[in-house]
Amino acid sequence: MLILGFKEGHDGAIAAIEDGRLLFSLEAEKDSFPRYDRLTAEVLLLAAERLGRIPDALAVGGWVKGAFSVEPPSRTGYFGVGPGAVSDQAGTFFGKQVKVFSSTHERSHIMTALGLSSFRPGQPCYCLVWEGNIGSFYLVDERGEVTHLRHVLADPGNKYAYLFALADPRFPADKGLLRLQDAGKQMALTGFAQPGPTTAAERELIDFILGQDQIILNLAKGDMTWTPFHNIGVESQEYRNLAAKLSDAIFDRFHDYAAKELTAGYPLLISGGCALNCEWNRRWRECGLFPEVFVPPCPNDSGSALGTAIDAQLHYTGSAAVSWDVYAGDAFVEDAAFDPAEFDVRPLDFAEVARFLADGGVIAWAQGRWEMGPRALGNRSILAAPFSTDTTTRLNRIKQREGYRPIAPICLEEDADRWFRGSVPDPYMLYFSQVRSEELRAVTHVDGTARAQTVTPEQNPEMARLLGAFRELTGFSVLCNTSLNFSGRGFINRTSDLIRYGEEHGLDGYVVGDTFAVRRGAGG
Repeated sequence: MLILGFKEGHDGAIAAIEDGRLLFSLEAEKDSFPRYDRLTAEVLLLAAERLGRIPDALAVGGWVKGAFSVEPPSRTGYFGVGPGAVSDQAGTFFGKQVKVFSSTHERSHIMTALGLSSFRPGQPCYCLVWEGNIGSFYLVDERGEVTHLRHVLADPGNKYAYLFALADPRFPADKGLLRLQDAGKQMALTGFAQPGPTTAAERELIDFILGQDQIILNLAKGDMTWTPFHNIGVESQEYRNLAAKLSDAIFDRFHDYAAKELTAGYPLLISGGCALNCEWNRRWRECGLFPEVFVPPCPNDSGSALGTAIDAQLHYTGSAAVSWDVYAGDAFVEDAAFDPAEFDVRPLDFAEVARFLADGGVIAWAQGRWEMGPRALGNRSILAAPFSTDTTTRLNRIKQREGYRPIAPICLEEDADRWFRGSVPDPYMLYFSQVRSEELRAVTHVDGTARAQTVTPEQNPEMARLLGAFRELTGFSVLCNTSLNFSGRGFINRTSDLIRYGEEHGLDGYVVGDTFAVRRGAGG
């Protein structure tokens, strides 16, 4: 059975599953389109090229029309897991009779985690969905039927990010506004927090934010001048301290419920945009409440098209299980050549690239199909040696982002315990761990943590070979790894964009497939 899933709204995507196997997951932002983009004709055409026939079923994720309107919901809507959360109708697609399935956005998050997990078939499990609007626990039984257990906190993701907007003088005073990138920036800034008791002003604001039952984005920033944290600046120490305390308060709400009520010994699935918070994921993994914790590589809305397709598969076949690979995007498009008058172009030699990196070179690395989800997992990456804080500064300058943003490491899984302590292995870069070596200065955040991706030869043979070559040369199987993208755009996916990016931002070299290109006169 061939199922084609669609995600409307921000983080638009199309995913295809055939007979329990993921064929592709194509996100609208990838190939240098705007971050968080909606579905476009480009993605629809790309999906059509990849399919060999008309699907048997279309799976359309529920959504809401307009950002915060009262218009009727799209298909099954945003919320709900019980009766009415799923619909199945007959339809026509290019003249062929097809099934048209829809389920809620809430279910899409649950099913992304359930379908991609390696939990044994028929294993009951708990699921936590926390994202901008939803903050709930569920029980998924042995048949994949979902029971809502407890709505713990409304708007957890939006409440978390609201503090960044409140403190940022550049954020407008109006209500109903949202910057989807704020939560990630705040996660970085909490690492700068200083320990200490919660002050009265901090407690007042935390209690106020968490106590809001209305949509937090309908609370105008201009109405918040009563708090001393209004426009205080996101790089102020006062804001950083408060951000960490708000983060703790949100996590504690969910952990306290789980510790009291989720006592059956089932594993835990985690999904929704808050599942990109590496500190929260680490706490769940290490809390001891669950025998196993699984977070998919695309827990935010970028995985919702896939989640709805998985939900349709469960509906029609009785099974949510999917075989998959994280490198499920489109292949790199070689639409331009490196000019031999300007570039020294030769076959890829892993030892040569390792030497170039060890000598201080910064390179673009493009291999195979792009990774699904928001993390650069070794196929669309900017790579550098991990030893100097100057490298951190240079990479943030290349990426045109704030200096407080950490740079993530990528390392061989077999050596991970040597370099990092805690939540490893981590093939999808979803957990914080502590850095063991003082030599890894470029990938160590101010609080001593890193968001390390671990790699095996089976998962990514090319990256594993490069890390092995770098280890032979330096003794360290670790590199800096940050996403290959223009600021505000998804991953670069064609040579013409890659060369332009490198010329604009000062890359030293490029690896595309089996080719290594270096601008003549450039060096590490």
